[in-house]
Amino acid sequence: MPKLFGKQFSKDELRTHVGSMEQLAGVRAGVLADGRAAGTRVADFWTGTGLEFSVLLDRGMDISAARWQGKSLCWMSSAGVAHPAYYEPEGLGWLRTFGGGLVTTCGLTYAGAPTVDQGEELGLHGRVSHLPADSVHLDAEWDGDDYVIWASGKVREARVFGENIVLSRKIFTRLGENRFWIHDRVENEGYQTTEHMLLYHINLGFPVVDEGSVLLAPSRSVQPRDAEAEKEREAYAEFHAPRPGYQEKVYYHDLAAGADGMVSAAVVNRDTDAGTGFGVYVAYSRNELPYLVEWKMMGQGTYVVGMEPSNCLVGGRDQERAAGRLQFLEPGECREYRLEIGVLSSLLEITAFEEQVQALLGK
Repeated sequence: MPKLFGKQFSKDELRTHVGSMEQLAGVRAGVLADGRAAGTRVADFWTGTGLEFSVLLDRGMDISAARWQGKSLCWMSSAGVAHPAYYEPEGLGWLRTFGGGLVTTCGLTYAGAPTVDQGEELGLHGRVSHLPADSVHLDAEWDGDDYVIWASGKVREARVFGENIVLSRKIFTRLGENRFWIHDRVENEGYQTTEHMLLYHINLGFPVVDEGSVLLAPSRSVQPRDAEAEKEREAYAEFHAPRPGYQEKVYYHDLAAGADGMVSAAVVNRDTDAGTGFGVYVAYSRNELPYLVEWKMMGQGTYVVGMEPSNCLVGGRDQERAAGRLQFLEPGECREYRLEIGVLSSLLEITAFEEQVQALLGK
């Protein structure tokens, strides 16, 4: 039963108050019309609580802008939203069309740094975020006293004499929620064993990220990626104001899971709105995504913290293969991934989340 404006309503009660449910919540399809974004299909969601987000149907069904009660949840890059036709797969060309946004999907057969793996040149973070979805379906309907809103579609990464992998994605939420869910199903529809790397690039920005914001995560260990990250290793969970010349720092987290195998992490700002508190969390299965990559970038303009659940690290596919971490999909094999992303809207919710983190660490 949804809770709106401080009160719970049944389906019948709400229907007497509105002519259309779009007055309160829904999803609407559109097409962007200007600049490099022109022609890109989008699906805009709103839940009635102030949570709004846009799904880029032509960019792997990634999530671009996201807001809660007027506050941005994510970092948006200067590259902006771009149509997938502008994709540059070589080297670091991926960055020319990396618009940031709340969720950018990396994979499906490679992710992480550009490299050469078994003679194949691979660019940054893979192709899936630049592939359009087909079989797209947007809808909303009552399920008992819950009003469920969703978008679904299929994204295929395929080539002749190569991989044929399909990502079936469903993004859904409910009336009255400050959260949404991503359910992904990845299937190898080809006839050969295929490498499988997947990373969810969750990009948090101002005002979630600000001086005094912190990362809350049940980290059993934290490993810096390189010498640059080693410089501020002890301050991995602390964030400060933008600094000129800042160099990105990446950390690999080993998270403690609950009895159900679920892990969660959040970036929180306790000082937003004169002490009301504000944050964003992600929850997912450690069995599905065993790693959490933290991307800490405190530069001017590029001021962002990435919480990145993944089945790999980000040194490149050749390094994953050499370390024995590289995962594969056999012909016909399927993997499923489920994430919950939501808002921590008060100091009370932040405190409750922090207590859960401490409990998982046995503190």
